[in-house]
Amino acid sequence: MWALYRKEISQYFSSLSGIIAIVIFLIVNGLVLFVFEDNLLDFGYASLDRFFELSPWILLLLVPAITMRSFAEEFRTGTWEVLRTQPLTLWQLLMGKYLAAFMVVVIALIPTFFYAIVLQGLSANPGLDWGATLGSYLGLFFLAAVFTAIGIWCSSLSVNTIIAFLIALLFMAIFYYGFHAMSLIPGIPPGVDYWIEWTGIDFHYRSMSRGLLTLGDLIYFSSLLVLLFLFTLRNLRIR
Repeated sequence: MWALYRKEISQYFSSLSGIIAIVIFLIVNGLVLFVFEDNLLDFGYASLDRFFELSPWILLLLVPAITMRSFAEEFRTGTWEVLRTQPLTLWQLLMGKYLAAFMVVVIALIPTFFYAIVLQGLSANPGLDWGATLGSYLGLFFLAAVFTAIGIWCSSLSVNTIIAFLIALLFMAIFYYGFHAMSLIPGIPPGVDYWIEWTGIDFHYRSMSRGLLTLGDLIYFSSLLVLLFLFTLRNLRIR
């Protein structure tokens, strides 16, 4: 599994696709947060709330671009059959692909800690609310983990990388914001709207962004990851 992981990581960066994705993510965040109108420096207080509101939407494009080749390219070129001859189980193949893609996303997120350091240095006491900031970062990493699992699953559905990208983009948008949007539909009985919104990722991401680490949120993200892995394994068995 780790040999496959190293191979995937080297492919991401030898082809420059991983580097380009990371650079674009950091440039877009940097411009919106520090250069464009109504940036963080215009606020009268130190807060990274805008970054944590913006990042999921950028990840909606970044993660599918990273994961779309994971299995779709193997199916298209016929190298999937070669992989299956290796002494690896389907679970090891899946985790090797998943961990490599997730590591690229994590590498893109790590430099953003510099934003917090800059704001803390420029602000007067007490500065950033580090409890809420660290909770938001934890939620963002969980969000990235689920997005990566969705992208890997969608890549196992098709032999076409563009189709895999579009399907992943659609499902990520539905899982992240779709349930929240459905909960706002007029006529939904009181109480039902809460559980519809609870089903979506955004509900739990916002909960962690308040600095609250609850067992319910951890179980939600963990269960979603396991479910997506099982869906992907099913597709691989069919192949």
